[in-house]
Amino acid sequence: MRNILLPLIALGMLLFGVSHIRNRQQEPPQSPPPITPVVSPYVERIAGAGLVEAATENLAIGTHLQGIVDHVFVKVGQRVRANDPLFELDTRLIRSQIAVQEMRSASSRAELSRLEQLPRAEDLPPVVAKREQSDAIVRQWEDEYARQQKLAQDGATTESSLVASRQKLAAARADAAGMQAEEDRLRAGAWEADKTIARAAVALADAEVLQLKTQLDLHRVCTPELEDAAGAVELTVLQVNVRPGEAVDTAGGKTLVMLGDVRRKHVRVDIDEHDVPRFRSEGAATGVFRGDVARSFPLRFMRVEPFVLPKRSLTGDNTERVDTRVLQVLYEIAADADAIFIGQQMDVFIESHAEAATTGENTGP
Repeated sequence: MRNILLPLIALGMLLFGVSHIRNRQQEPPQSPPPITPVVSPYVERIAGAGLVEAATENLAIGTHLQGIVDHVFVKVGQRVRANDPLFELDTRLIRSQIAVQEMRSASSRAELSRLEQLPRAEDLPPVVAKREQSDAIVRQWEDEYARQQKLAQDGATTESSLVASRQKLAAARADAAGMQAEEDRLRAGAWEADKTIARAAVALADAEVLQLKTQLDLHRVCTPELEDAAGAVELTVLQVNVRPGEAVDTAGGKTLVMLGDVRRKHVRVDIDEHDVPRFRSEGAATGVFRGDVARSFPLRFMRVEPFVLPKRSLTGDNTERVDTRVLQVLYEIAADADAIFIGQQMDVFIESHAEAATTGENTGP
C-alpha cells in the first residue's frame, strides 16, 4: 500500500497544480462600464470642455457702496425687468444727512429771498425822516449864517461868531449828504455781489442735496437695462448670495446676485491651444452633457473670444489654474434648452478638416 499511496498523492498534487495554474491564467470577464463613454460623431474633430451660461452671459451683480443689507426683494428663479429692485442697503444715515442738507438749502434760499426783497417798506420811513431833519438843520444854519454875514458887514458881530456859524453850516450840510446817501443806499436794495454769493450758496446746497440723493439711489441695487434685437431683455435670478443683515462691500469681489437670460443658453467652450490651428468656425459642433450620453445637442456658432487666456479648471473655483492656455468659443444650444441648467458641464466635439491638420504638420522652416 505504501508503494501505491505515495505515487497517488504525487499525482494528485500535480493535477492540483496544473488546474490552479490554468485557472489563474484565464482572463477575467469584461464588465460593462458604469457610464457609457462619449463617442464623437465626427471622424476629424477637436474636443473641448464647455460650460453652459445664459444668453446674456452670467451677470454678477455687486454694489457701489458698502453697508448692511436691509431688504432683499428677489428670490431664485424670479424673472425681473430693467430697474426692478434687487436688494437695498440700510438708508437711515443717508436719509438723515439728506434732511439736514435740505434744511441748509432752505436756509440759503431764505437768505437769497431776503436780499432780493430789500429794501423793506418799514426801513424807509425812519431814514427819510432823518434825512428831512438834516435838511431842516441845513436850512436853519444857512439862515443863521446869512444873518451873521449881514451883522458882520454892519460891524454888529464878531469874526468868531461868523466863522462858527459857517462851520456849523458845513457840518450840517455834510450830515445831510450822509443821510441822503444812506437813503439812496437803502432804496437801491441789496448789493449785487451779495446776491451773487447768496445764489452760489443756494446752488451749492442744492448740489449737495442732489449728491446725497444720488448716494441714496446707490443704496438700492436694481436690474441693469439690457436690450437685444427684440427689445428689452427679461432676466432670471440665478443666485441670491445675500441676506438681510449681512455686511457687503465693494472690495470682496463677491457675487451678490447673479442674473441671466435663460430663454436661450450658450456654451462657452475651452479649446486647447494645441488644437487652435485645426479649429474652423464653420465646422459642425455637437455637445453632450456629462452623465447623459444618450442625448446630443447641436450647437450653433456664435463668436470667438479673441483673447487666448490661461485655462481654468471647471471646479467652480475661479482662482484655480492649470499650466495651459485655451481659446474660448461661444456656441448657442440650437435644441430646446428648457431641461438644461446654467453651469452644467458639456463635452463638445467640433468638426475639423484633415487637410488643415496636414498643412499644419508640414509647415516649418
